Amino acid sequence: MHGPLLGEFMGTMVLVLLGDGVVANVVLKKSKGEGAGWIVIATGWGLGVTAGIFTAIACGSPGAHINPAVTLAVALSTYEWTNVVSFWTAQILGGFAGAIMVWLAYLPHWKETTGTAAKLGIFCTAPAIRRLPANAATEIIATATLVGVGFAFTASSVAPNGLPPG
Repeated sequence: MHGPLLGEFMGTMVLVLLGDGVVANVVLKKSKGEGAGWIVIATGWGLGVTAGIFTAIACGSPGAHINPAVTLAVALSTYEWTNVVSFWTAQILGGFAGAIMVWLAYLPHWKETTGTAAKLGIFCTAPAIRRLPANAATEIIATATLVGVGFAFTASSVAPNGLPPG
C-alpha cells in the first residue's frame, strides 16, 4: 500500500511521535532528557517536521501536507477540494497514532509526573497569558508563517524548474 493517504497518515504520525516525544522527554519526571529546556524541544520539533515531510513523501504523498492548515491553504490556492476531507482524516488518524505511541513509550513516567499541566502540554499548547485576541493572533501568525514558508520552497525564484524529484 502506497499513496497520498498513507503518506499523509505516516508523515503526520512521525511528526507527532517525534514532536510530542521530545516534549515528553523534557517534561516527564525521570526521563533521560528531563529539564533539558526549550531549545531541545524546538530542535526536536523542527527535526520532527522534517522527518514527517520526508516520511510522507516516501510513503506516497508528494505534497507532504502533514497538517490540516496546509491542506486547506493548498485547496484555497488551487481551487482543488477533492482531497481535503480524506487528507484531514488521514492526518488526524496519523496524529492520534503518533500520540498513542508517545503515551506508550513514556508509560512509566506518567505516574511519576504529578503536574497535569505538564502532561497536557506534551500534546497541546496553552498560552502563558490567556488573552483570546492576542492568543488568536499568535496562532494566525504562526500558521500563516508555516504555510508561507512551505510554499516558498516551491517558488519559481527558489526553484525555477520546480523542486527536483526525491
